[in-house]
Amino acid sequence: MPLVLPLRWSSWGRPGVKTLVTAGVFVTILWNLRFFLNPSKGSGEDSKHREPLVILVWEWPSEQVPDVSRDVCHELYSITGCQLTTEQQLLHQANVVVFPHSRLQPGQGKLPKERPPGQNWVWVSLESPSNTRALAAWNQTFNWVMTYRQDSDIFIPYGKLVPNQSATVNIPAKTNLVSWVISNYHRTQKRAEVYKNLSRYLHVNIYGKANNKPLCKDCLLPTISKSKFYLAFENSIHRDYITEKLWRNSLLAGTVPVVLGPPRANYEQFVPADSFIHVNDFGSLEELATFLKTMNSSRYQQFFAWQRRFSVKLYSDWRERICAICTAYPHLPHGRLYPDLQSWFNS
Repeated sequence: MPLVLPLRWSSWGRPGVKTLVTAGVFVTILWNLRFFLNPSKGSGEDSKHREPLVILVWEWPSEQVPDVSRDVCHELYSITGCQLTTEQQLLHQANVVVFPHSRLQPGQGKLPKERPPGQNWVWVSLESPSNTRALAAWNQTFNWVMTYRQDSDIFIPYGKLVPNQSATVNIPAKTNLVSWVISNYHRTQKRAEVYKNLSRYLHVNIYGKANNKPLCKDCLLPTISKSKFYLAFENSIHRDYITEKLWRNSLLAGTVPVVLGPPRANYEQFVPADSFIHVNDFGSLEELATFLKTMNSSRYQQFFAWQRRFSVKLYSDWRERICAICTAYPHLPHGRLYPDLQSWFNS
């Protein structure tokens, strides 16, 4: 006679009631936990709206103060959540206050009399250390620095190369060899010495206030573009100090820059090695002059190979520079002060 077992639920067959109840409770917990960990999904509600970051420019860097009452960072540069203002009465609402060095005076006279807790102050300068004075007055004052230096908290170069898929080269027609635009000429500057010696071996077309040949804004690039080479000589030599003389007057104008500034290796951090000529590449200025005067067409065209991959972007609008603070803000150190601004800038 076969063995008859009593009827019951087995863990190897259909689950028992206790198992079903336990599984149901577990599923319910997981479902509720889903909303707890990610409340915005499934509930139909957007994440909590964040207040825009308020950037107060204590005094605008340039003489002409633009209208920043609108959402200019979003409208012009697609940077969201960033509100610029020049209204000093909004000091207590500002997350960041910007102080251009050109507008600061020695002493504390032009700074706000009080500093709201948690507010960050930014020191801004596009000038080189040689043309920047009275930095010792601002020790233990600023949280961040915003300069042309790559190691700044907010890096604001004069220009840069951006990827370009056009794969074309455009070299304007040339009618002369070398040109130079100079407004402030001082015999004590390195560039004055180099020009004086170089001009012994070749002719340089000089424009600008220093030679009583100022160029209008719309005349600058068309005039320079007629030269094969441009003397992109900086007014002082400092790390990363590479100004519009390279970006606008040379590369954008369609000339080959002959640079005087930081070492070649520093320039190569910004532009291709074969896009410029460095004064220091030659044992003498006579050698440099000979190189420029005897260059054939094929060799000259090689200096423009960068145009197949890049185009020049100039940074000339202070609104764009200030808006960049909002992009950098989440990654900036908070609560730190520069103990010795002058030592940092001169390093």
